[in-house]
Amino acid sequence: MPQDIEQPNERTKLLPHPTNDRRLSAVQQEEDAQSVIGSYLSKDEQALSSAPIGERLPYNDYTTVDWLHDLVKDSYRFRSVHSRPGIRYRLVATFDACSGWIAAALIGILTACVAFLVDVAEATVSDWKLGYCTSNPFANREACCTNRRPFLGPAKANLGEGCDEWHMWTDRWYRAFGIYVGFALAFGVTSSSLTMLTKSTLPAAAPGHGDQHQEPDFGTNQPVTGKSMYLAAGSGIPEIKTILSGFVIPHFLDFKVLFVKAVGAVFAVATGMCLGKEGPFVHISTCVAYLVGMCLPKYRENGRKMRELLSAGCSSGLSVAFGAPIGGILFSYEEISTYFPRKVLWRAFFCSLWAAVILKALNPTGTGKLALFETNYGTTYSPVHYFIFILLGVAGGLWGGTFCKCNFFWSKSFRRFPIIKNYPVFEVFIVVLATGLLQYPNPMTREPGDKIIKNLLQDCRDSTSSWICQHEASGSPPKYIGWLVYGTLVKLVLTTVTFGCKVPSGIIIPALDAGAFSGRLIGQWVTTISPGIFAMVGAAAFLAGVSRMTISLCVIMFELTGELEYIVPNMIAILVAKWVADILEHEGVYDLAQTVLGHPFLDLDHAIGLVQTENTMVEKLLPPKQTMEEITVTVPKDNMVPRKVLEQKLDRLKERGLLDAGLVLVQDGMLQGYIAEAELDFGLTNLGGVWNSSERVRLLGLAEEGEFDISSFVDRTPLSICAKAPMEYAVEMFGKLGLRHLCVVEEGTGKLVGVILKKRLIVWLESLKHR
Repeated sequence: MPQDIEQPNERTKLLPHPTNDRRLSAVQQEEDAQSVIGSYLSKDEQALSSAPIGERLPYNDYTTVDWLHDLVKDSYRFRSVHSRPGIRYRLVATFDACSGWIAAALIGILTACVAFLVDVAEATVSDWKLGYCTSNPFANREACCTNRRPFLGPAKANLGEGCDEWHMWTDRWYRAFGIYVGFALAFGVTSSSLTMLTKSTLPAAAPGHGDQHQEPDFGTNQPVTGKSMYLAAGSGIPEIKTILSGFVIPHFLDFKVLFVKAVGAVFAVATGMCLGKEGPFVHISTCVAYLVGMCLPKYRENGRKMRELLSAGCSSGLSVAFGAPIGGILFSYEEISTYFPRKVLWRAFFCSLWAAVILKALNPTGTGKLALFETNYGTTYSPVHYFIFILLGVAGGLWGGTFCKCNFFWSKSFRRFPIIKNYPVFEVFIVVLATGLLQYPNPMTREPGDKIIKNLLQDCRDSTSSWICQHEASGSPPKYIGWLVYGTLVKLVLTTVTFGCKVPSGIIIPALDAGAFSGRLIGQWVTTISPGIFAMVGAAAFLAGVSRMTISLCVIMFELTGELEYIVPNMIAILVAKWVADILEHEGVYDLAQTVLGHPFLDLDHAIGLVQTENTMVEKLLPPKQTMEEITVTVPKDNMVPRKVLEQKLDRLKERGLLDAGLVLVQDGMLQGYIAEAELDFGLTNLGGVWNSSERVRLLGLAEEGEFDISSFVDRTPLSICAKAPMEYAVEMFGKLGLRHLCVVEEGTGKLVGVILKKRLIVWLESLKHR
């Protein structure tokens, strides 16, 4: 009797079917793979999966930004946002078009607010070395003795001896000296200790490591060590130049660094050391720009767009530091930015405008004016004075070039001693102690740097109340001349040993101080015009010799003093100082600081100048044969490669320690594509967990269902250059196109013979400098 056939119902199990099982498994694998990709890549990046340039992971630490890839990525995003119909999407498109202007305004406003807090706090803390205000302990001496207050309009200043509300710690000189030095040491240790909180270890990716012209020894398994840096130390300008040129320095623009930089700058400047807060303001404004940009996907997910915003944002730093909005824009263009198109110029203008407006409204100095050192000399100069301006330019150039060499030598020698290298706070302690002992005896160097230059620039025709004017009114006695000489020499020496200490610091104010001392000194023998004029021109000349700034410095000096009449003398002194300093040392202080710090930076103008002295072709930078075998993948006709082969090559890349490296894909010796190390690691490690270890990997062509496919990460349009091309071609391509790598092909056949990384090019250029 036949068995009854079970009638199907809702509890009946599905019959197994081998074909369907395989198909469901393949579908599940693809869904899992897409889920993994979606957790790492933005929607804009995923839109490039079918594009020949390939997808990219977010940039990891200390790698190079791919400017061309980010340009195409932004084009995809732009078309996606602006091509959709409907009122809602038009509003979204309008906001997208305005987001850059909104971000620029926010950056300017927030930067001005931070600058206001730093300015007010620094003025108060600095005056605590001398005494305190009995009516308000948190008021500085000027605010205590006058009606000048933040948020209020200008008031008449009277800092004479009859200020009853300001109480000096003691009337005895030696006790006051000891208290002054004690407070300075406490402030210095506090600032340096705060800076220690930002210590960071950079990845093991020193420029060019593992890509030398020698056969690498992979059998040693010797670990590649990184280097440590203090993110809040110094001015931050060399690091910002590195970032804007297309490199990623991890955590350098985080909120923690911004906070430590601001608070540390207050105590560092309050010590009286030969440093200023103007450099840190540039770092602070760039941090603000980064934090604002991270709130907008348009900038957060695109390294190129973020750097446009950072270039616009850093201009507001100098705008609030000196009350010089136009000078800040030119400073960003001339000294910091590598990529500065017109739209960045306009947004930098808008950003500096808002910074200046808000800072003037907050009125941290109580004067109601933006100009920090406003002067009104009321006299003009004659042609005979041009010789003195040229002399000041020569003096500024001689000191600038000498300073750069001496400070570089000091950083490479003294700071290599173990006790200084391992205990940076101790170095700060020594420098602060020396500064206090040397500066306090001189009444003109006892004040902070900005007050020193303000006193040296003053015109004594209408006022004789200040210490300087009283001595010049009595005929400039020899003792007063001696104090000017002493102040000049002390500023020159202390600035040399101070720049580079592990505290937030800048070089602008100390250089201005030294130049103003020398200019005022020369002015004692030229009685036809005010000696303050020579102090102003000397300040500009000395800063030009140190930093090699030209146009931006001339505008800054005009905005600082409000003296349009003396633009020509400043231009003469600045140009002469730059020419003289270039003869002694062709690199400025920020370029040398980058060399000391070891950050990769490609200065296109300097690079072309170096290459022009060599008759070199691109083949000079070809990797050795074994290296090319390690990084080359020969793809068979079916475009599938064994997974084990890729894993072995990935291990080799990691051992080499080059985060920007990758594999080149060839068929019959012809270049087919390039996959970077980060994307290869992601594909084999993260996506690889979805497939079996025995699966073959598709690198090129269209994938079929169920295949382990990482072809979407392959750049199928890598730029290439002939091995016999002049080296100038490669330098121009890296500098102007922002490439991470450049493939090299053989002359005549077009077959791949090598790959040049941007970091490798930089190392080779560095070797040319030191020949």
